[in-house]
Amino acid sequence: MRVLVVEDSPRVAAYVGRTLKDVGAEVTAAPDFASGKRALEDSAFALAVIDVGLPDGSGLDLCRLARETGLDLPILLLTAQNEVRERVRGLDAGADDYLGKPFSGDELRARARALLRRGPRFTESLRTYGSLEIDRERRQVRRDGKAVPLTPRELEITALIAFREGRVFPREELLEVVWGEATERAAASLDVLIARIRRKLGPAREHGEHGERGERGEAVENGVIRTIRGTGYAWALGRSKAR
Repeated sequence: MRVLVVEDSPRVAAYVGRTLKDVGAEVTAAPDFASGKRALEDSAFALAVIDVGLPDGSGLDLCRLARETGLDLPILLLTAQNEVRERVRGLDAGADDYLGKPFSGDELRARARALLRRGPRFTESLRTYGSLEIDRERRQVRRDGKAVPLTPRELEITALIAFREGRVFPREELLEVVWGEATERAAASLDVLIARIRRKLGPAREHGEHGERGERGEAVENGVIRTIRGTGYAWALGRSKAR
């Protein structure tokens, strides 16, 4: 599972990185607002840990920007100012949790584990892709207005991949979010469910996309979910424009 740490202090960033590796994280470090923004735009992460006081901008603004652009990953803010009003500002900006400095490794690990168990958050409940609608509030996927009979876990996987807006959802991260573990048994179950989802939702071309090639040109299954070889999955359909 990949975690982004946006922190300008090399000492704190190294400490956070070492601590999160204890919970199985692959850490990407960004020392400022600009590099953190680029990382969020270019890659998919299971969690972001963002310092509020960055040298070229506010971590609050980076958190707010992530939410405005539809990013659904959990966000943990770090701050040297631990007053209640500061925590409220962070939560209002879209953060999921707040950790005041100084903090212990045990507390950071516990907060990170809790956020990773909670999984992605969604700022929208309904998205439309041609003839398909994914409605998280009603817990439905509809095709031409009729509900598709997905199991709760199939629905969860479909929404997680679709709401990534075509960006790759790493396979290991998907296993951690849905099953809480990246075991062989969970991986085998994921393979079965991905195949079922493709059958139930039909080929991508039925919904206005070809879906026959991956991001780097790999041949993949012709369904609404693309397999990106050796990495994970991506949604094959583009969102419909608002009417």
